[in-house]
Amino acid sequence: MRQATVLYKGKEAGILEQHDDASFTFRYLETWLSDPENPSISLTLPRSQGEHHAEFLFPFFYNMLPEGTNRQIVCKANRLDSDDYFGILITTARYDTIGAVTVRKNKKE
Repeated sequence: MRQATVLYKGKEAGILEQHDDASFTFRYLETWLSDPENPSISLTLPRSQGEHHAEFLFPFFYNMLPEGTNRQIVCKANRLDSDDYFGILITTARYDTIGAVTVRKNKKE
């Protein structure tokens, strides 16, 4: 299992996990849910539901991945399989993303 912390505007909002069977879980942190001012990170991942499950990487996170030549360069430079979406996500979505969400690899991994 691999884990990453999902941040919204620099504040920890949830945990994204890839399980050994390649499925995914995203769950909001209790501290995030306890503050009614904190929004959902995505319309497809509403905070009304604390935990979300998917057989594949959630489209919201998949859309954060680089495409085409950029993906090839990232994979080659970091020795990643081009189908390792979770690995690419934690490599590329740490600092420079288009929106307010960033993804940070958990140190436990």
